[in-house]
Amino acid sequence: MKTLIVYAHPEPKSLNGALKDLAVTTLEQAGHEVRVSDLYAMDWKAVVDAADYGPAASAPLRVVRDSGRAFDSGDLTPDVRAEQVKLLWCEMIIFQFPLWWYSMPAILKGWVDRVFTQHFAYGVGEHSDAKYGERYGEGTLTGRKALLSVTIGGQESHYSARGVNGPIEDLLFPIHHGILYYPGIEVLPPFVSYGADRMTTANYRDVAKAWEQRLLTLDSTEPIPFRRQNYGDYEIPSLQLKKGLEPAGRAGFGLHVRD
Repeated sequence: MKTLIVYAHPEPKSLNGALKDLAVTTLEQAGHEVRVSDLYAMDWKAVVDAADYGPAASAPLRVVRDSGRAFDSGDLTPDVRAEQVKLLWCEMIIFQFPLWWYSMPAILKGWVDRVFTQHFAYGVGEHSDAKYGERYGEGTLTGRKALLSVTIGGQESHYSARGVNGPIEDLLFPIHHGILYYPGIEVLPPFVSYGADRMTTANYRDVAKAWEQRLLTLDSTEPIPFRRQNYGDYEIPSLQLKKGLEPAGRAGFGLHVRD
């Protein structure tokens, strides 16, 4: 399997660095091809601006339209094009990052902002009375799977259904559903390492063993069963879930996951 690891942590000797290195060695020893985008080592430019689109940039800048024009004309910057090539090459994407302020680090969000351009990750497919573009289960990146490996400073109980920080499934939903599933990527359940700031050597051995097991079972792990947009569950064009499809008592993000 061809695997791309997108790694976002400034310290190579961090827990994130150790998990990234362990993923590389484990997957390569299992016969997988692995490429790594180490965003801090690459000095990745995190902000979108007109320079990203060259002659395709308009004045005033219109990021959505101009990113699509630059993609179509081949005017995206070389760093962005290189990451898009990696995404088209791979079959599995592993994102390794710490949860900072309930989200991914800015450098990783900037990777998404710049790499997931119009006509590459969104804005594709027909819009009609029966279909609202190719997204949420369809799209350019269909056929790929993704896994978030996330480190968190707090305890697991803090991120449970009754935890003060909210359920981890809800916190990761914008990434799982809104960034990855939107362009067609199937999303595996996340690998979450809690208590990262107070992790002992003994604790790390347990985490590393569990991480190796997850990596060696990627092929057999079932993805999160998100609903597909154009397969009958949603009204078009309102994109409201059809009445009667919601499980009893379920609301919010959980409506968009099939039983």
